Amino acid sequence: MTYAIVKTGGKQYRVEEGQSLLVERLPADEGAKVALEPLLYRGDGDRVEMDDLGRVKVEAKVVRHERGPKLRVLKFKPKKRSKRRTGHRQELTRIEVTGIKLQAKRSRAKAAPKKTEEDTEDGA
Repeated sequence: MTYAIVKTGGKQYRVEEGQSLLVERLPADEGAKVALEPLLYRGDGDRVEMDDLGRVKVEAKVVRHERGPKLRVLKFKPKKRSKRRTGHRQELTRIEVTGIKLQAKRSRAKAAPKKTEEDTEDGA
């Protein structure tokens, strides 16, 4: 079971490949692919990656943009005959996780610089 914990819109979500979820509005068009910021990756078995998250790629596709339910807010000041009613609807985006990939490690070994004719002539 491969999953990742990603961060978007100031919240954290546990996602698996093929999962659909509702997040705060993303600035992408419908059908566009977006990359999510991984905070933790757990691969098959008990392998957990937290140190080298630069190798983890979590991709999702924007399915559609939606609006959340209307929330009614009532402000009331007693003894003042003051009431104020307002509402709020959150802008949301439904995304579908298309892939969670762990890329192979890159070797950091550098090859020794080759000596040129100029280097050998300076020393003599």
